[in-house]
Amino acid sequence: MSEQKPKRIDSHHHFWNPANRDYPWMKGITELERPFGPEDLRPLLVANEIDATVIVQAHDSVDETRELLRIAGTTDFVAGVVGWVDLTDPQVAAVLQDIQASEFGAWLSGVRPMLHDEEDENWILQDVVQSNLDVIAAAGIVLDLLVTPRELPAAITTVRDFPHVRYVVDHIAKPPIASGAIDDWAVMMHEFADLGNAACKVSGMVTEASREGWSAEDFKPYVATVYGIFGPDRLMFGSDWPVCTLAASYDEVASAARAALDGLGVLDETTEAAIFGNTAIHWYGLDL
Repeated sequence: MSEQKPKRIDSHHHFWNPANRDYPWMKGITELERPFGPEDLRPLLVANEIDATVIVQAHDSVDETRELLRIAGTTDFVAGVVGWVDLTDPQVAAVLQDIQASEFGAWLSGVRPMLHDEEDENWILQDVVQSNLDVIAAAGIVLDLLVTPRELPAAITTVRDFPHVRYVVDHIAKPPIASGAIDDWAVMMHEFADLGNAACKVSGMVTEASREGWSAEDFKPYVATVYGIFGPDRLMFGSDWPVCTLAASYDEVASAARAALDGLGVLDETTEAAIFGNTAIHWYGLDL
């Protein structure tokens, strides 16, 4: 009897229809101002042998979260949703309970505040937000951290102060890849080394790279840094599709991530199975 092939997971992509709601961050980005849905993504997954995915919110509304959950529950390849709730709402526990009790609520794997869009880099340190982290833990879901180096100190403090909450750092915290600067970001990221309640997505790199052109070599020092900090069991691949299409195709994103890891000499069968599948399955509790 042959051994079952490891599942391959894209842990980070989006679906949206700008006709349904306003996406302020998208204004003026004409390439993205159109609907993107399951049938747009499906052939890309097939071509890259991706078995399942996690949809991530792109709008700070519960309405969008419910819409994404419905898509997840009616789309064969979607295994989880990272949605949104208002973490400044003292009644957020009731909101989460209602979402999880809904028809497609079982697909809720996490929530994500859009921290890098907040004016205050310490937004997550507000008392009400910190209190609601216990609600996230009680709900059995993950808190995705959408941060840049500006918000990293507050995020690290939160991860350390709330060890019972599970976190996933999106887009390797958006280092300044285009400039080649790495030291300040790397020093902060090393704080996660002993924080076993946090994982990290190898995602979002192409849109941080130079728009004049990039190669997998540009990503290698950043990927080497997060690999040394998190290891394969706390790293997961994400495409960030369709945002990635501003700088690269889906195929190019997947190839670049693999090439950057392969260039480190660490991508054996076990490591690849973890980063390109098992880590996401474990951290998001995907039922596959």
